[in-house]
Amino acid sequence: MACGAGESDKLERLCRYMARGPVSNERLSIDGDGLVVHERKRPFRDGTTQCLFEPLDFLARLAALIPRPRSHLVRYHGVFAPNARHRALLVAKPRVRPRSATEEPKARASRAAMSWMQRLRRVYDIDVSVCSNCGGALKVLAVITEPQVITSILAHLAKREARAPPVAA
Repeated sequence: MACGAGESDKLERLCRYMARGPVSNERLSIDGDGLVVHERKRPFRDGTTQCLFEPLDFLARLAALIPRPRSHLVRYHGVFAPNARHRALLVAKPRVRPRSATEEPKARASRAAMSWMQRLRRVYDIDVSVCSNCGGALKVLAVITEPQVITSILAHLAKREARAPPVAA
């Protein structure tokens, strides 16, 4: 769908279509047991008209619809897929500009995975590499990933009594 500069009705319809959610709010509800009820537009072959989900399971399924960062939002299948046998017959190859003798080839940017600190900064806007009090650089001494160790540390911290801050002499 394309719209011109003066077609505000078409532009509004296009923006509403692009900004709509993945699931209609009118077809979602919560039953008496706390389960999320999703009413289907059309019944399944067996006659099922509603799907019941635990709240966390429903959120996990919604999160699965979100594309990964820096990935293409359009995926081609069949003949238009990147490695399809007959793709060359349908898709024109881009024209390559001839290089001059003095031009150097561009270096490829590395696609290294993000560190967990970079992910925290990007997703939650938390910078764990900078001290919140003085602004100095922090150094990571250890990263604990084993669930049993994390559970025991958190249990120990919950048992400790809160104490008053030290008094300046």
